[in-house]
Amino acid sequence: MIVDAHHHLWDLSARDQDWITDPPMGAIRRSFLEPDFVAAAPEVAASVLVQTVCVPEETPEFLAVAASSDVVGAVVGWTDLTSPAVGDALAELVGSPDGSWLRGIRHQVQSEPDPEWLCRGDVRNGLRHVGAHGLVYELLTLPHQLPAARRTVAALPTVPFVVDHCSKPVIGSDPGEWAGLIRSLAAHENVTCKLSGLVTEADWRSWTVADLRPHFEVVLDAFGPERLMFGSDWPVCLLAATYDEWLGAARELVSELSAGEQDAIFSGTARRVYSL
Repeated sequence: MIVDAHHHLWDLSARDQDWITDPPMGAIRRSFLEPDFVAAAPEVAASVLVQTVCVPEETPEFLAVAASSDVVGAVVGWTDLTSPAVGDALAELVGSPDGSWLRGIRHQVQSEPDPEWLCRGDVRNGLRHVGAHGLVYELLTLPHQLPAARRTVAALPTVPFVVDHCSKPVIGSDPGEWAGLIRSLAAHENVTCKLSGLVTEADWRSWTVADLRPHFEVVLDAFGPERLMFGSDWPVCLLAATYDEWLGAARELVSELSAGEQDAIFSGTARRVYSL
């Protein structure tokens, strides 16, 4: 049984997901609820449910899902890091009836036009509050935002950070520049990384495990198995692969590692990082 460190749920009858309105996203333009995830991932013993939109209402909803689920064991939610009241907002979430399921915070930094957004004073103040509440902060970044991420991680050594989707490298391209940035970020021990999201950065119709391997080998070398964890990015992965196809690809990527190293990637790291 494995731990899936990154998946999503959404209910279009509750609110729209405006990031899936374009025609290429049609395959996932429907609701995906907790029973759908359980059915798609029968080998998963525990999972981390991750925010999808930057609205405060979603996080309490996800906490309620975790409280009633036999599989969802942690939630990564959202709050406005730039708000002067960020500490109060986090305290309210953590202290809510289902607040014990909150283990992290994320913001769609990838959509911020300022590549230095993570270096802003108000953002770093918010990140300090995230760490002070015993939560991790998930870095949803693109490669050009990694220099700012590295400086922020260095400036906040007591805050645990998690890199989502290996910071979305372009699969099929030379990993050289991205690889250097990833290694620089991984030099900081307060950072872990999710082996997730790679198939949707590749050609959706023709990707192969061989296409993914150069980027996998970079994050494996940079972070090591003890700071690397499997995530499905379901249902977003369905744009390029079924759950089983991506899980099979991940297993093939790690197949030459020892049993203990594979266990770290598929379970141990996520259990430690998210206190599962």
